[in-house]
Amino acid sequence: MIIPELRPIERVARISGSDLHYWVYGEDRVGGTVLMVHGLRGTHHGLELVAAGLPDHRVVIPDLPGYGDSGPMTGRRHDVAGYAHAITELVEQLDGRDGPVALVGHSFGSIVAAHLTSQVPELVRRLVLINPIATPALRGPRVVLSGLTSAYYRLGKRLPPRAGHSLLSNRWVVLAASRAMTRTKNKELRSFIDANHLRHFSRFHSPALLSETFEASVTHTVTDYADALKVPTLLIAGEQDEIAPLAGQRALAARLPDAELVVIPGVGHLVHYETPAPAAEAIRRFLGEP
Repeated sequence: MIIPELRPIERVARISGSDLHYWVYGEDRVGGTVLMVHGLRGTHHGLELVAAGLPDHRVVIPDLPGYGDSGPMTGRRHDVAGYAHAITELVEQLDGRDGPVALVGHSFGSIVAAHLTSQVPELVRRLVLINPIATPALRGPRVVLSGLTSAYYRLGKRLPPRAGHSLLSNRWVVLAASRAMTRTKNKELRSFIDANHLRHFSRFHSPALLSETFEASVTHTVTDYADALKVPTLLIAGEQDEIAPLAGQRALAARLPDAELVVIPGVGHLVHYETPAPAAEAIRRFLGEP
């Protein structure tokens, strides 16, 4: 597959004790700022293909505190509220030349983005949720698998740090998770996704921090904040997403006062990897571009 050449500017912001690294794509673009929030165990790399499809916008993508190149926070939990606070600070530290941002969140990032928007709606002009978590993991169709995964993360936390990190970053477990979320039959694309997960999926600060974030990811959903979401909202769902089932997306869209649901066929929970071009096209249209 052809990977677009991206030359973002890397910057660092001091936020809640974290040296938070973020990348700016298209600093001089005039289409407004789009800020993207990655999912659990992700880094900014996972959203780059979607960013590449927004050539008229300045796109900002951080590594959440405790993941990728960003250090952990001090004095705050690494959960939905903690991350929402960190992203709020980041938005406030950007130059503000474009006014409120268009906020994009994938998976766990969708919960963070929804929480932020519910708390400080004046900072967000439009909200985009990719593979949004609308069905409670511990009460949804994958409750058994979610319970087993929770036990796995708890074990990793209880082990000595080095052993716990080794368990949680086991190559075969990472590959199994990658394949479970992938629907494409294109071998080249599947290999690309696997390679990215092997390279970035285990870049977490500690088993304890990862466990804290995982527990937040399975005990919260976007629906927790649905009644407070008044800004125009775009939901981009994968037709075959088992982590964020389509029925939950439809129910969430129906609850929001100004929402649009776009369903991408033949894809699961990795819209940002498998079908980034259709996702970016939907975002461009939603942001008012032809």
